[in-house]
Amino acid sequence: MVVLDVALILLASAQCGVFSSTQAHQFGLSNQDLHRLARKGHLVRLCHGGYALPQALECATADLRYLLTVRAAVLARPVRSWASHHAGLAVHGLPLHGVDTTSVDVCGRVTRRARSTGLEVHPLPEDEPCQVVGGIRVVSAALAVVQVAARSVAGGLVAVDAALHGGLVSDAELTAAADRAGLGPRQRARVAAVFGMADRSCESPGESLTRMLLSGLGLAFRTQVNLADSMGLIGRVDFLVGERVVVEFDGLVKYSGADGREALAAEKQREDRLRAAGYEVVRLTWADLKDPERVARMIRQAAARSAAH
Repeated sequence: MVVLDVALILLASAQCGVFSSTQAHQFGLSNQDLHRLARKGHLVRLCHGGYALPQALECATADLRYLLTVRAAVLARPVRSWASHHAGLAVHGLPLHGVDTTSVDVCGRVTRRARSTGLEVHPLPEDEPCQVVGGIRVVSAALAVVQVAARSVAGGLVAVDAALHGGLVSDAELTAAADRAGLGPRQRARVAAVFGMADRSCESPGESLTRMLLSGLGLAFRTQVNLADSMGLIGRVDFLVGERVVVEFDGLVKYSGADGREALAAEKQREDRLRAAGYEVVRLTWADLKDPERVARMIRQAAARSAAH
């Protein structure tokens, strides 16, 4: 009967529960042995040549499972490679929006791009200051952000806002990364659009996407605005459209549990003060962001109510 060597289990545990088939071969396991162990549930195959101990995936969120897949994919590469694109974002702890988490991108010392099931290999840009983060080889946060922005404006905006807000990158680093990324004209245009919309004061992916939506609707607005009444500061709002319409993105997660109930009560008191001061409040959820016409209608109606006061 094929069993996992204790030393291999210890090695995998030191690597957050994952290992490569090459590492397993060093402990006497063949590819057939690994397939057999995976079929019996003693291992989980994450990608070509990458495996995880089942306990590493217990209660794992989708984001954590993807990060483990990235880790396994980098380990499984026969030549030195670095996680890149949205795989790089995951390693740097940046949010993933609208990306394909069934695939992993890496950069390596190759002359041209190559693709196989679940893996895409790209040439590593010259002068790229690669790093090791959490034990995983990865391109710089700036390059990963640029690579994602070159593919998706929405995904890129979420990533660049978070990277700037968290201090992971500077404007100069983003510009330098865009210059060395080897982008085509359309990709450069997409990245420039993302950079033009970036806002380091943005505090969540939902706010980034709300800002993009408001811009797309052609509305004049300000972000992260402090509002006050006769008693003093009411608080900072996500967006102020015109002069009297407050738009807030509400992810709802913060209102769960006992602490959430307190937060909800405080939020209601804050909103009551805003309304008493003559502001109208529009709250948006993830579902609203998928319906721009509905959002536009909500804001028009709020503006009309404000004007009628």
